[in-house]
Amino acid sequence: MINGKAQEPPHAVPDIVGTTRSAALRGPAERVFLKGVRAMLRLAFPLALAELGWMAMGVVDVIMVGRLPASADAIGAASLGAALFYPFAIAAIGLLSGMDALVSHAFGADDPEEARRSLGSGLAIAFVASPVAVAIIFAMIPLLSRLGVVPVVRDDAVGFIHILSWSLPLLVIYTCFRRYLQGIHCVRPIAVALISSNLVNAFGNWILIFGHWGAPAMGVRGSALSTVFARVYLAGFLMFVVWLRDPLAIRGLHASRALAGRLLRLGLPAAATIGLEVGVFHTATVLAGMLNPVSLAAHTIVLNAAAVTYMPQLGLGSAAAVSVGRALGAGDRAGAVRAGWTALALATALELFAAGLFLLLPRQITHIYTSDSRVVRLSVTLFAIAAGFQIFDGVQTVATGALRGWGNTKTAMTFNLVAYWFIGLPFGWWLCFRKGWGVAGIWDGLWLALALIAVGLTFVLHRRSRQSR
Repeated sequence: MINGKAQEPPHAVPDIVGTTRSAALRGPAERVFLKGVRAMLRLAFPLALAELGWMAMGVVDVIMVGRLPASADAIGAASLGAALFYPFAIAAIGLLSGMDALVSHAFGADDPEEARRSLGSGLAIAFVASPVAVAIIFAMIPLLSRLGVVPVVRDDAVGFIHILSWSLPLLVIYTCFRRYLQGIHCVRPIAVALISSNLVNAFGNWILIFGHWGAPAMGVRGSALSTVFARVYLAGFLMFVVWLRDPLAIRGLHASRALAGRLLRLGLPAAATIGLEVGVFHTATVLAGMLNPVSLAAHTIVLNAAAVTYMPQLGLGSAAAVSVGRALGAGDRAGAVRAGWTALALATALELFAAGLFLLLPRQITHIYTSDSRVVRLSVTLFAIAAGFQIFDGVQTVATGALRGWGNTKTAMTFNLVAYWFIGLPFGWWLCFRKGWGVAGIWDGLWLALALIAVGLTFVLHRRSRQSR
């Protein structure tokens, strides 16, 4: 409201409830909510599929190396390799998180040139960040020896990292194109790209892990090489989609120093947030590797399953960021508030379903990965703990996305740093090594951290919503 007059959006851009602001205000509250749910699901569903497809490469890798003769050792090697690779890879990807807000704001304000400049600026950041992230990953490899990881597992893990690191620049470039497309609400091709790239990865695994069609049997290293090929395809696919959807975004590609600075101001805290969260889970993997191969394998399987249920929430968080950002770009603050809380409600429902699966089907899920009875027994215990933190995980993920749409990326970073690294991980280490709880103690510490983050970010989002009203 300016000078006592209610301000309409600059043009009739549909908000998150799927209609114009004035039409939404005329309908009953229940009807507005249901329209909001439908609109959020239309945006979130392809993004959730895309996140599942992203994670499915790692899941398929673990499942297929689990068919090697030394199942526990192979699973452990792949998980330790991922533990060193993904925190830094995802932190590099996180630098581009600000594209959600900038591209969607520009789209909501009907400014395609600004959206294109955001893409060019994101790609410039990607070309600088990728080699830095790879260098850091290589510098971390000696930690595996110093931490006392079993040699047979360590050697395969190192080979896995050396090959997989070639995929990091491709992953970051793919992220630029993906965030541009989702910012302009072109999300279906993203899901198609991830699903088809998983077929490429699975076929490559079959050939390279086991040595079919005359290829050498590379074992764990073969799964890494297959992932590299799949990500070449993935980045190329989305670049082609952007060219078809908006040729000017490719032909006139250029970066803006001012926009790159804005992206970094938004992206650095977001990258730190993602790096802190992913890093703590992979640090937990390294701690599990200090116990024994069975504990490491059980930890990896349950973490893989939890990552699968986390991916739809990550897609929902991206949808919340884009929807909030678009509503703000169109001048509709009430629509931005509705978008955030609608996404949060959907997250709660999805994670209740995931928790039920973990409680009811732990053995069946574990048998997808391995038939080792020792691993199965321990996995059942860890699944019970993982079920307990599902709701908190979904809530904190979507709240982080909604706040990112508002341009607030620092709060989530602070909560992640304190809850994970100063409280949850030290507490889990104490339970594991001092109290003798083993890997279950590590997971109890993670549960505590997630609960603290979810409660804190929900409070912050509630306060932001009240201020907007």
